[in-house]
Amino acid sequence: NYPNPFNPSTNIRFKISEAGLTTLKIYNILGQEVAEVINEFVEPGSYEIQFDASSLSSGIYFYRLSVNDFIASKKMILIK
Repeated sequence: NYPNPFNPSTNIRFKISEAGLTTLKIYNILGQEVAEVINEFVEPGSYEIQFDASSLSSGIYFYRLSVNDFIASKKMILIK
């Protein structure tokens, strides 16, 4: 994601190599889900999603991208 750290929004870029059910969820440091950005069938290609965290407090968050059997998690920092 960029920018990172961010305030109040960040862009998350990702590429999908095969079509499938795609979920992109945001979690706080305690592992609680705070947002679901994507939960739909997505075709292969490059994507960029803007995530607005203006309703969240400052801190460390993780986003988790899941497509079929692939799962990736990354850290992002919100500074207000």
